[in-house]
Amino acid sequence: MSRAAVQPTLPQNDTPAQQAKRAAQIAATRVTYQWTTDVPTLPGVPLASSVPPDDEPTLAWFLLLIEVGLKIAFNRLALDLAGNGAGLGSTELAQDVSDPRDLSGHLHQEVPAPPPHVGARLRCHEIAVSVAGIRAHYAGQPVGGILGRIGAGIEAGIDHAEHEVHRALLRGYAGELRSLIASIDADGLIGSPAATPSLEAYTALFDTLRVPGIAYSFQEDDVFARLRVAGPNSVLIKRVDAMPENFPLTAAQYAAVVAGDTLDAALAGGRLYLCDYVELSALVPGMWDGLQKYVYQPMALFAVPPGGAALTPVAIQCGQDSATNPIFTPSVIAAEQWGWEMAKLVVQVADGNYHELVAHLAHTHLVIEAFAVATRRNLATVHPLWALLVPHFEGLLFINEQAATSLIAANGPIDHIFGGTITSSQLTASAARLSFDFHAKMLPNDLAARGVADSSQLPDYPYRDDALLVWQAIHSWATQYVDIYYADDAAVTGDTELAAWAESLCGEGAVAGFTAISTREQLAQVCTMIMFTASAQHAAVNFPQKPIMAFAPAVTGAGWTPAPTVQAGQNRQEWLGYMPPVPLALEQLDVLYLLGSVYYRPLGTYLSNDFPYPQWFRDPAVIGPDRALPRFQAALQNVEARIVARNAERRVPYRFLQPSLIPTSINI
Repeated sequence: MSRAAVQPTLPQNDTPAQQAKRAAQIAATRVTYQWTTDVPTLPGVPLASSVPPDDEPTLAWFLLLIEVGLKIAFNRLALDLAGNGAGLGSTELAQDVSDPRDLSGHLHQEVPAPPPHVGARLRCHEIAVSVAGIRAHYAGQPVGGILGRIGAGIEAGIDHAEHEVHRALLRGYAGELRSLIASIDADGLIGSPAATPSLEAYTALFDTLRVPGIAYSFQEDDVFARLRVAGPNSVLIKRVDAMPENFPLTAAQYAAVVAGDTLDAALAGGRLYLCDYVELSALVPGMWDGLQKYVYQPMALFAVPPGGAALTPVAIQCGQDSATNPIFTPSVIAAEQWGWEMAKLVVQVADGNYHELVAHLAHTHLVIEAFAVATRRNLATVHPLWALLVPHFEGLLFINEQAATSLIAANGPIDHIFGGTITSSQLTASAARLSFDFHAKMLPNDLAARGVADSSQLPDYPYRDDALLVWQAIHSWATQYVDIYYADDAAVTGDTELAAWAESLCGEGAVAGFTAISTREQLAQVCTMIMFTASAQHAAVNFPQKPIMAFAPAVTGAGWTPAPTVQAGQNRQEWLGYMPPVPLALEQLDVLYLLGSVYYRPLGTYLSNDFPYPQWFRDPAVIGPDRALPRFQAALQNVEARIVARNAERRVPYRFLQPSLIPTSINI
């Protein structure tokens, strides 16, 4: 059974016989966990060559996944019914399927004229009833909450073989649902792919799902600005102390936007911030269904007005070359307003690409896979760091394989929704992973490097403020944990498995900026970075996908018109022409709603992934009263309370870094 040792030990403290046993166990594990850089969709990125059984998802995870998948399927079915005029109101499929048993009454419901996909509808109901029965079998209570009691209240006497049968059944349901969803086209509603859409067509896609609030506010300038510090990609914006040479904003242009301020004063006061998407220059525009897609590399400038707290948008240049891309600014002149809306949409397309390919896939999923593989291959299961880190890798190899073989593969969602050819998107993600600098990207270092650490200069930065609270809690946990097993710095340098682990990460793991570890403080920082990236950082980039990115007009992956070259004279219809075809908006909704909905095992919850999911840690020095783990869990509760209090004061709450909503690992 995969659990932490009762008394983890360092290799140098073991007897020769124990050391030999450790070495044999590591050698056997290396047969199962092997490196490869030959995954075609992520060229050159060190990954696991396969997904071993220990990294397969649990029954509890599959239950969560399928319940979300059923919501998506029933939404598609409702769209199909509406599009085909079946006479069955969509409200009849709009129930919350958090308790799918409530849907069983529809199994034999008669409709006047059965529409297409009636078989799919009935099958979804059957799956819903079966899934509800499985959950009830283990939880012993109605479905409730995001985790119910699976993994926390299971009695150890439940039959293991029965559990494996149920897990296999659920895995089959997951694949079946994916096929069913793809088969429900809802063509009668979404119409011709080439037709110019309307905003109403996009909101109509949320038939039995709640329309996200961003749908009604995304055109507002303050919402556009706030997405830089509290949106899916809150890690790009940086302070500028001088205007870039290829961004020739004039003092007059600035003064016309920010009343009572000057460009020189804003620069001197450290109140100007830039999002530069030059890193997307490797993307090559692709095609979809015979239609040309467009990718952009804009620059967007924001300011904190004198005496203000929040960013305000100042100017956008839709490309890197100022000779062919004039600067657009907010304007009260009617003839210039739609040009400004186009420029904002250009930024949102670029932000969607940077988020998905760089900040999300490369900088969380792919980076942490290197640590997952290196940990298994170099640390014995009795090593204290193996015990600390392995729970933060749960489900990662499985979900990354899914991403590599379907999400970012040819004819997959990235290929369809995003602007670049699939090859150029893959290369962009791979390059971002290989250039990720481990120490430079540590949260305090990254904030300082981007010039956004000072809250007096940029007061309203929810990601920064909440992330620092979580970082500090994890760092305290890591420090206390390291001190339990490493008496001094000499114990760190004497740990041969740790040295091999670090060497593996520097070499075959290709983690840039990673170095040998020589002190307890350095080791605690490294562990903090790994745990933070696998939990909080991933949560910060993953879970905004549902409330923000599932609505395509707010953030999407491709433009459908060349970037505008003049601000004046544009109109609403031309602005709508930049938005994706409605079929792609529906695909985007389905994928991002799913990715942003599965909350499994919140941070601070350490359970085995082996049925019946017992507690992971067993060393009294870690789990005893007032020891490191209870202190960490108490610290997370305090962080939760502080963020909840902050959100009560914020104009728009930022919930993505509340510890109760941060999974321990990258499992979705």
